[in-house]
Amino acid sequence: MVGRAKHFFSCLRFLSAVLLLAGVTAPAAYARLDYSISDVIERRVPLASGGTFTLSNVNGSVQVEGWEGNAVEIRATRTAARSPRDLNRVRVLVDSAPNALNVRTEYPEGDGVEVTVDYRIRVPYRSVLSRVETVNGSIRVSGMESTGTLRSVNGNVEVVDSAGRFNARTTNGNVRVELRELSEGKPVEIVALNGSVVLALPADADAELDVRSLNGDFASDLPLLRKNAEGQREFHARLGRGGAEVRVRTVNGGIRVVEARPTI
Repeated sequence: MVGRAKHFFSCLRFLSAVLLLAGVTAPAAYARLDYSISDVIERRVPLASGGTFTLSNVNGSVQVEGWEGNAVEIRATRTAARSPRDLNRVRVLVDSAPNALNVRTEYPEGDGVEVTVDYRIRVPYRSVLSRVETVNGSIRVSGMESTGTLRSVNGNVEVVDSAGRFNARTTNGNVRVELRELSEGKPVEIVALNGSVVLALPADADAELDVRSLNGDFASDLPLLRKNAEGQREFHARLGRGGAEVRVRTVNGGIRVVEARPTI
């Protein structure tokens, strides 16, 4: 019996050496084989220009792109980390009205399901993004000319190649808001509790800045007229001729105002 055992382990060591020389790694004993499986849900729902769009997600990123169509194109990719049966337990729900569209992710109650849902959305570029939010994931908005409220808990929030007034907030992540035009309207609020903020505006933008950073520095590439300054981390300043208020807040992160890059 002892001789057979020695022979077995000698063969095992020989096989491991062959696999190593061949560039193959043998899996460890009792290792769990990780895999994922995905499917795609696609919908196209009419929405007139100027209508209201909302989206609520939990685990996954959200990309919203403005276009000239009079409909919303939804592409949701569900990815299950463990079992393909989990895919159909997480639903993508779409509720529509003549001037409003609501998309949301619904998970089963009382049972942890490891499924992420990543959205790619096209909406009429003048739609109002009344609320676009996710818990674990990033948000990216591009090509819009409207207003919007964007929220993430664990992820970055980004607005690029857009015009209008957007409120953007994240708890753990960075925020970048890059606007071709800053229109008049209600105050803009940009918040990154644990992360940095970059605000990119045209060189001729007019605004009143209200800046507060608890543990971070502030810098501006655009000329500012400071007033009511309370140090480097809390002050009010005028950009251009002044205008609607832009509030920028961070706790652990810097704030920078830069000139918006020209788009082609």
